[in-house]
Amino acid sequence: MIFLIQFEDPEFGNELCNLTNITELPPERAVLKILQKVPEDSEPETSISSLDTASVSSPSDSSNQSFPFVSVRQHGNSQWPSPFPIPKFSYDVELQLEKGNGNFKEDGTLLTVPREMKMDILDSIAQAIFSFKAYPNNQELESVSAALIEKYPCLKDPGSGTGYHSWTMSIKYKIGNYRQKLRTAGCSEVTVNQKRVNNDSRCLKKAKRCEINFLPDNPVGQTDYSLQKEKDALQEEMKKKHFSMAVVDSKMDLTFSLRRKEIVDEEPLVADVLKQWPALFLEDQVCAEFYRITQTNLKSTFLSSLDEYASKMIMLYRSCGGAYGDEMKTLLDQLDQVII
Repeated sequence: MIFLIQFEDPEFGNELCNLTNITELPPERAVLKILQKVPEDSEPETSISSLDTASVSSPSDSSNQSFPFVSVRQHGNSQWPSPFPIPKFSYDVELQLEKGNGNFKEDGTLLTVPREMKMDILDSIAQAIFSFKAYPNNQELESVSAALIEKYPCLKDPGSGTGYHSWTMSIKYKIGNYRQKLRTAGCSEVTVNQKRVNNDSRCLKKAKRCEINFLPDNPVGQTDYSLQKEKDALQEEMKKKHFSMAVVDSKMDLTFSLRRKEIVDEEPLVADVLKQWPALFLEDQVCAEFYRITQTNLKSTFLSSLDEYASKMIMLYRSCGGAYGDEMKTLLDQLDQVII
């Protein structure tokens, strides 16, 4: 069995290139594509290709040489940065801003921003915001405009207390327009909110805290129809008395986008999810699905948090009274004996 590893090379517009040496990977984050090469003399039925994506640490990081599996390409980082990184604008805009900052430093003169220049700034900022979050709140939008003014003080609002109120409002409207463009283009994360009941904003479906892969698009080369066939095959596999966990893992990874669309858009009952996705209720798949959504290991995170709060929980149990407190006292006494 022969595997071919390719990676998206940023120096060539993220085109896939064959990986021959680990040092060729980008320094921060790499997106890998693993293909299984089938010998020419093998049977056609055994031909299998995989579109797995992997995230790796920097090649210089000797403490992590493994390639942890990621089922979908990550849309963005749910952790809102502080301060917000203002993107690079077009060359002519950067020249005007540099000159404007020089004049502001000399005599406090504010820059008069032409319409085209302002549109260029807002377009770049909207794309940068969406790389982190599709629906930022007012506080997050203010942090963006504050970072913009801090980097380019010549853009301050004249007579404004904060100096960036008008920029906050402009960014807010621009990100709304940008979402509409993405909705027209078919971006799943915003398309799901296209139809609202009575235009009620409470019906908005958006990523919550720590949800990175909230509503990903289908993998490259896959459609809802092809993923539905994979889902049917997964259901048939789960009906077997001794099903293959390798098959279940691969098909659960492949159908992740379809499953998220059903759960987020249709909001089915737990019983319906169990019927449609029985593999999702396996212990291993609960942890795997949690990782697909949040890129966080469920068990290690839970156990580390449990260790952090264990002492406070024990103090709380010791303070309980009544019959429940007596029962807890017996258990805690046994715990004390084990610790001693």
